[in-house]
Amino acid sequence: MSTSASLPLTDEQVTAFWSDGYVRMDDAVSATDLVDLQASIASWVEESRSHDGPFGTTMDGRARFDVQPGHSAKQPALRRVASPQEVCDVHLRIMRGSPLVDAAAQLVGPDLAVNNVKTNCKQPGSDTVVKFHQDFAYEAHSNDDMLAVLLFVDDVTPANGPVEVIPGTHRGPVFEHWQEGVFTGTIADEDLARLGTPVACHGTAGSACLMHTRLIHGSAANLTDVPRTLAIFSYRSEDSRILHPNHIPSVHEGEVVRGVATGRIRATPYEMALGEMPSTASFFDQQAQGTPG
Repeated sequence: MSTSASLPLTDEQVTAFWSDGYVRMDDAVSATDLVDLQASIASWVEESRSHDGPFGTTMDGRARFDVQPGHSAKQPALRRVASPQEVCDVHLRIMRGSPLVDAAAQLVGPDLAVNNVKTNCKQPGSDTVVKFHQDFAYEAHSNDDMLAVLLFVDDVTPANGPVEVIPGTHRGPVFEHWQEGVFTGTIADEDLARLGTPVACHGTAGSACLMHTRLIHGSAANLTDVPRTLAIFSYRSEDSRILHPNHIPSVHEGEVVRGVATGRIRATPYEMALGEMPSTASFFDQQAQGTPG
């Protein structure tokens, strides 16, 4: 049981997160917010039909809406929306005031700040794949008390490209994500071969998977005729500070959503190669440069 009726995660869930690097929660958002979120994302998929490639603009001039190669009006393949909370009230509402925020604060708070927000989509027939990687390799901070909340906008099943995680890898090293001098944002096959078997994270719409920033994860293509969408809200302990420009910049980066701004920085020892800022709409083009994973 939880130590407090007001906390969304039980003690057992908290223990599982720190042991395995991830935990699933039900009712991560309200029913109203879920319906509004589904409608907003569906409208973006429809809008993408009128574009031949990535479209929209984020604060650093890159495209906000990224599409998979092969995207067309007949078969839309919207795969990423960067910083959707800047253009969508329901994303902003969830980012600031939903049960998933309280769960994140329970794990890496109590003082909790926004890192970045994104929405990842796998449209039917789009062949969108995420190769195995660690988020921390893209976003070095002074400490790694950070997580991503993967909100299931649709029912996530074994067949529609669920996130697959390798439990316990958040307690290991930050693996190399450069391959032959190129930042592919992926972990090489020979490194993956020495690790455990991936476990799929699936569940009903409105539930979520909370995942440590160093946990190794990836996902296969959607093999069904319905979409699989994740709204991803990434948070950090307020005293964890980014060491380079955010690869998904936003006006909300660093906003304190639980607790207080301490004005302090906490550093822990680790070593890793710095990632590379994507020059195009998203990390999918970086991952396409390499074959590992």
